[in-house]
Amino acid sequence: MDSAADLVLLSTRVFWMTAGDPRSGGFVAVRDGNILATGPREEADQYVGPGTQVRDVGDRPLMPGFVDPHAHMEVAARTLYQTVDCRAPGCRTVADVLDTLREHLSEAVDGWLVGQANLFFDQKLADKRLPTRAELDSVSTDVAIVIRAGGHVSVLNSVALQRAGIDRAYRAADYSITGLPTVLRDETGEPTGVVKEMDNLLPLPELSGADLRRALQRGVLDLFTVHGVTTIGEISETVAGLRELDSLHADGELGSRLRVYLWAPGTVSLEQACAHADWLDLQASPDLLRIHGVKMFADGGYSAASAAVKQPYVMDGHSCGEVALSLDQIGDALRRTAAAGLQLAIHANGDRAQEEVCEALIVAGGPPEGAPRTRVEHAGNFLPDPTATELWALAGIVPVPQPVFLYTFGDFFPTYLGEYGTRGRFPFRRLLDEGWHLSGSSDVWIGSEDGATNPFFSIWNCLQRTSFLGDRLDIDQRITLAEALRMHTLYAAEALGEADRYGSLEPGKRADVIVLDRDPFEGSDDDLLAVLVDEVYLAGREVHRRRTDAPAGEAWLHAEASARH
Repeated sequence: MDSAADLVLLSTRVFWMTAGDPRSGGFVAVRDGNILATGPREEADQYVGPGTQVRDVGDRPLMPGFVDPHAHMEVAARTLYQTVDCRAPGCRTVADVLDTLREHLSEAVDGWLVGQANLFFDQKLADKRLPTRAELDSVSTDVAIVIRAGGHVSVLNSVALQRAGIDRAYRAADYSITGLPTVLRDETGEPTGVVKEMDNLLPLPELSGADLRRALQRGVLDLFTVHGVTTIGEISETVAGLRELDSLHADGELGSRLRVYLWAPGTVSLEQACAHADWLDLQASPDLLRIHGVKMFADGGYSAASAAVKQPYVMDGHSCGEVALSLDQIGDALRRTAAAGLQLAIHANGDRAQEEVCEALIVAGGPPEGAPRTRVEHAGNFLPDPTATELWALAGIVPVPQPVFLYTFGDFFPTYLGEYGTRGRFPFRRLLDEGWHLSGSSDVWIGSEDGATNPFFSIWNCLQRTSFLGDRLDIDQRITLAEALRMHTLYAAEALGEADRYGSLEPGKRADVIVLDRDPFEGSDDDLLAVLVDEVYLAGREVHRRRTDAPAGEAWLHAEASARH
């Protein structure tokens, strides 16, 4: 029969993620990896032929696969594979951190021991400070030790400083990788061991070959596929990593498609990124992996006090951070990426950085006709001036906020910025009401909170708005569950410019479908953290099924809360 599907999925509860009521009973018919038809359950039989696989999941909900438009999957996968976990609240004090490093000294790689610590580590430890160079020296004077606190701030012992060539005469690079690099010094000019925005300038050990392949395969599965993420907007780390991901996809061994943003200049130069087709010969289907854009940094992170803001950080009373990309550089990047058919994504954490990026885009005339809209990463996390969105609209940007950061560091805006930092924290209710289609993404990197890649944790943040310290922040900006689900599916696909391909269950789109173990609409906000993904289909192919002996729910967040109080 001409209308026969390869696969028909049936459920009494389908979350379509289209306009209107988000859920009803129905079916999804799949053929050749695409959604052939959808509708009420009673109409499914017309798509069932002799070779059709019919899967009735009963009352378990069907929904489109989640989309994470901003992740550093390779970094996170490498982190799981070869770092020591020093994050709070697992380590409550500096002494705990030092003890943990001592316990793992035998695991040093190429003479380096790398500790993973959270963003705002100095605020999350009970001591309210970072470990010192001397304290790290007390752990070892033979092994190079570095604690990477979220990728923007790191602390090195004396051996690590020596290996990195950081001494009195050292001068940091004057260009942006994750913001402008900084080496902190004492009153005599000696490096203290604390460096900012410099992780990619340090000679840290690397993974390669079979180890890299295993790390990436496990990273995609454990961090994304098991949580129902079927599309990842991956910010590249290494060319070797890209080649391994391509090989894994070509061999059918990954369960999430990748839309890669080449990090310039962290991975390659802007020129190389725009000419990637000349040197990066990808073997996997473009449906599964493609070079999608270019990522650049206009400023740094709040934890390093290098996000460019409009009022001074309270620590020194005069620094407002620096914008590391000029108007001309942004305009040039816009023209080059548009000519190459790539989407430009610019990291701009601070309100001043976002303003200057938007002004540069306006001066440049915006993307040429038919070119992708420019993404501004982190726009929507901190918006002290509500009129700033007028500039967003004039510049035609796509704001890409991260709801998980509300938990990660929503507490600490006032710590770093005073009263100014209490204004406009993650104002999702207001932005959605203004008509902005906000996406939700993890921005997972080294030092991310445990569970950051689980979309239901991000969705929980949108509703509960509970911080690391247990406070509920600006609850008037709470949104509905239906809106939060759309942020992590259809609107996330829009951020990638591919909402016509996935993000909702509609005929003609790729059959990215997940099966949940329960209905998230029927519990409390906190019950969202216990929702599990039972099955994952990528373009109609089953790529994951949860083991029946898996944990009944995610208890990590509650365990952290107990450890803090």
